[in-house]
Amino acid sequence: MKDAIVISVLVLVLGLAIYAIYRSKKSGKRCIGCPDSGSCSGSCGNCSCNCGNKK
Repeated sequence: MKDAIVISVLVLVLGLAIYAIYRSKKSGKRCIGCPDSGSCSGSCGNCSCNCGNKK
């Protein structure tokens, strides 16, 4: 019984994380964790984020 509860909690957390990523991408954010993601061009040369997309 404990295993089923743990597995269902993990599936729920994973599903919510995937939904949050989907919702962020759908709204046009390119760098999800970036505070400037709404105005980020994706190259991150002009924003203050450190998302690894520097070119």
